[in-house]
Amino acid sequence: MKQRLPRSLLAGSLLLICATTTFADGDQDWPQWRGPLGTGVAPNADPPIEWSETKNIRWKVALPGKGHSTPVVWGQRIFVTTAIPYGEALPPKRSTAPGTHDGEAVTQRHEFAVLAIDRRNGKVLWQKTVHKKLPHEGGHYTGSLASNSVVTDGEHVYAFFGSHGLHCLDMNGDIKWQRQLGEMQTKHGHGESASPVLYGDNVFINWDQDGPCFVSAFDKRTGRNIWKADRDEETSWSSPILVENDGQALLIVAGTNRIRAYNPVTGTVIWECGGLSSNIVATPVSADGMLFAGSSYEKRAFLAIRIDRARGDITDSNHIAWTRSRGTPYVPSPLLYGDALYFLTHYQGILSRVTAQTGEDNPGPIRLGGIGNIYASPVGGGGRVYVTDLDGNTIVISHNDKPRTLALNHLDDVFSASAAIVGRELFLRGKKHLYCIFDESAVKKSE
Repeated sequence: MKQRLPRSLLAGSLLLICATTTFADGDQDWPQWRGPLGTGVAPNADPPIEWSETKNIRWKVALPGKGHSTPVVWGQRIFVTTAIPYGEALPPKRSTAPGTHDGEAVTQRHEFAVLAIDRRNGKVLWQKTVHKKLPHEGGHYTGSLASNSVVTDGEHVYAFFGSHGLHCLDMNGDIKWQRQLGEMQTKHGHGESASPVLYGDNVFINWDQDGPCFVSAFDKRTGRNIWKADRDEETSWSSPILVENDGQALLIVAGTNRIRAYNPVTGTVIWECGGLSSNIVATPVSADGMLFAGSSYEKRAFLAIRIDRARGDITDSNHIAWTRSRGTPYVPSPLLYGDALYFLTHYQGILSRVTAQTGEDNPGPIRLGGIGNIYASPVGGGGRVYVTDLDGNTIVISHNDKPRTLALNHLDDVFSASAAIVGRELFLRGKKHLYCIFDESAVKKSE
């Protein structure tokens, strides 16, 4: 690790990207990809520690089609997206992108749909098809055509399917507006996944591809394009985030050539920083005047950036608090929990825990026993960290300087979607089912 001793940091605060609603017991919603703070943490939650197919499952509902989007929770409604094949089988359609490998051919037309599910019992309240098409490419065999998570402000739900459009629905599933932006040409034909983000009156999307790239703002009420900023980039799968530091809002998008911070009102670049690898998948996290971004492809790179007073090109400047070139994340995004930063090595079962502001190991890499390949991002709540792998295993460890394993749980499904935590419930979206995990006995003990 290469470290630079930080100056005293002026306090920065992460903007709550969406307003949150409060239940009677003080629970917050999970209104977007990476939760209410954009860090992977549910600050007021106390989710279960143990579960199985026969223990602490409040309900389990089968989902149509295939999707890897994270469940988004607002009040008593859960929103997920999916892509549902229909019609007769067609000759396999494969990506023609250079270097295509591990791809999955498309053999059917698909319905792209948003589902609303009752949080109390798992009943599907509505299912709305927003687009139908024969996809031009299928993506990586581990991916899906519905990997982008929705975002909601409690009045509308915004679903971004990349090549299959940006769609606004009300809470009853009625479509309010739709925008088709073209077909993305992704690197190696590996598909699409960047989720939208809300700030003020606008919804923002990242369109990084092997072709003309841009980040764009749309009026959340009408779908009118407010601004579009071209980017000198290649394909990425990282989602934009909104942060506020020293009274200034920033729309931050990670990329291969540069991490860029935009003025969300005008689309102008405020600062930029190089140093990541190609194939950016992990979404950055931010709090207390710092931004943390990592990647792991042809090289390993992790950057901790002081965003206070950053202007222009800050590559290799004193705005870089620390860097790391080992154990960096590829697919799963980092988890920022209090003063601790957690990130997985590539997508394997080695979790690093470092002090966020200094980058010092605290205690450093932790081998997660019983955990294999990991595509879901770690989440935190109730003083615990949850890591779920493809094979249905979730390890629960304590959130402290000496993490210890509290439980290793298993469900009979395949999990690529990141978990959502609300109150005493944990929601896991598998290849076949959506699970609501709830420990009623723990509630009784606390009463």
